[in-house]
Amino acid sequence: MRRTLVIVFIIAIALAACEPRQINYDDVPTVAPSIDELATAVVLTQNAPPAPYNTSISFPQIDDHLIDLSGWRYVVRLEFNGVFARTTRPAQATANAEVEFNQLASARHVMVNTSGELIGQTADNAYEAVRLGPDAFLVRDSSCQSGTDAAALAADLRAGTLIGGIQQAVPAGRQATINGTPVYAYSFSEADLLLPAIRAGDDGSVTVTSSELWFSAEHNAVVRFWVNLEVQNAFIFDRQLPVDGSVILRYDLYDVGTAYNISVPFGC
Repeated sequence: MRRTLVIVFIIAIALAACEPRQINYDDVPTVAPSIDELATAVVLTQNAPPAPYNTSISFPQIDDHLIDLSGWRYVVRLEFNGVFARTTRPAQATANAEVEFNQLASARHVMVNTSGELIGQTADNAYEAVRLGPDAFLVRDSSCQSGTDAAALAADLRAGTLIGGIQQAVPAGRQATINGTPVYAYSFSEADLLLPAIRAGDDGSVTVTSSELWFSAEHNAVVRFWVNLEVQNAFIFDRQLPVDGSVILRYDLYDVGTAYNISVPFGC
């Protein structure tokens, strides 16, 4: 009798084991991301800029917010090399500007030089302009103007007017020190690039081949903005004839916190 009970018990256990098991999906672990995804997430977290810059930044003009700093200097350059569209005729343009700023004195010092057919020049052209509070001075061709619209426009020239900026950029998970300032890398799409001096014509294109954007969270300022472009059937500086070729944009901010000594330019 006892042996019979043992056999019945074993059969009952076997039958229970064969019954379908009710699955609790809450207990099933989530599939882990790949090792590469985990590594990328760790890098982005470790190199994330502080809030509110950890989601995105926007600089429609690349030198936005600099007026809030006590002083600085930046250098900006736009360079084009190529040909007039549908021809073999060479086309070239270069525009360089260096700007110094002193917030306490409400002063700016601007030095510009340009050259190239696209700007309507066969030789280099240069000018120097200064703003001291409400007063503006312009020195060009050894002649000084003061209090004119031309002097005011020249003294207030901005990097953003020349090379534009970005509508939106997101953290790229890297840190560095550039031009003496700790910075974070950001990336942006071609659609977010704003280019006031470059416009694609009909059936034309503007393509980014490489780019760098480095941002200082401490100063809420872009420290470096480098972009290389290839353009086809594009208009530069609102010239009448379209061009094909390469464009180099360069912007570097230096000496943040340095209040430059700016005075009336020599010759005025």
